Amino acid sequence: MNETITADEIWDAGSLGCGPLLLELRNRMRGMPGKTLLLVALDLGAPQDIPAWCRVTGNPLLATEPEHSRYWIKSKTDWG
Repeated sequence: MNETITADEIWDAGSLGCGPLLLELRNRMRGMPGKTLLLVALDLGAPQDIPAWCRVTGNPLLATEPEHSRYWIKSKTDWG
């Protein structure tokens, strides 16, 4: 469990698929620089897609609970 990580916002993306999920994630993260998002994503590809997106975009993945479809992501501050 990740009770020690406080999320500033929670987004339940449900079963939203990879492309739309990652586009909406980007939009949400851009609007909350420096804050932490708890993402709930049920898409079967999320356990691979979310960590890869974080690595590519430079948004730190703070913790995961893939068995519960939960991901804590800190938004970077330099969206330029």
